[in-house]
Amino acid sequence: MNAKKKIDWIEKRLLDRYSEVEIARSDPIEELITTILSQNTNDTNRDRACRSLIEHFGNLKEVMDAPADEIAEAIKIGGLHNQKSIRIKNILERIARERGSLDISFLAELPLDEAMNWLLSFPGVGKKTAGIVMLFSFDKPYFPVDTHIRRVTQRLGLVGTKDDPHQRMNELLPPDSGLMRRLHLHLIRLGREVCHPRNPDCPNCPLSERCPLAA
Repeated sequence: MNAKKKIDWIEKRLLDRYSEVEIARSDPIEELITTILSQNTNDTNRDRACRSLIEHFGNLKEVMDAPADEIAEAIKIGGLHNQKSIRIKNILERIARERGSLDISFLAELPLDEAMNWLLSFPGVGKKTAGIVMLFSFDKPYFPVDTHIRRVTQRLGLVGTKDDPHQRMNELLPPDSGLMRRLHLHLIRLGREVCHPRNPDCPNCPLSERCPLAA
């Protein structure tokens, strides 16, 4: 079975296991900030940091105008708060300076590669963060790869250890944003619940029959 056929099989097996996922489009700047807060932490602490940020400041304009150390204190629960606070403040300030307001909806009208490059020009924004904004806020077909997806796709033999996982997965997948969202969320869930970094639960994995490393 070639890689593209294997992905089709994987997508169907995961859909059988986890069902359809309904995701409303998110505000692009809020998605950008949320994804920065998610870096090097878990979902629980990310969500707590997001709530704390909004409860403390009320809106992103107030976040932008605040000192970095005050932002850092508000997001401390999320880890790396000093680094993330500076990144968030700098990103918001640059967006306001370049666009005249905290609005990046113009990205929807750009070709995907141009929009990605604009987001990637911000310090602290990598392919995963930019890809999440494009896929979940703008419905653009770019597949973001996090640590769970990388681990699962490497074990399945889709991505080599020396591959750029974003480049490889976006080459393999059809440009279907709906499929990409489902697969992104389903692979993350599989990585969290079954395909653990250590002691993966292979007997409970819906993909084990075609996984070269299944125990």
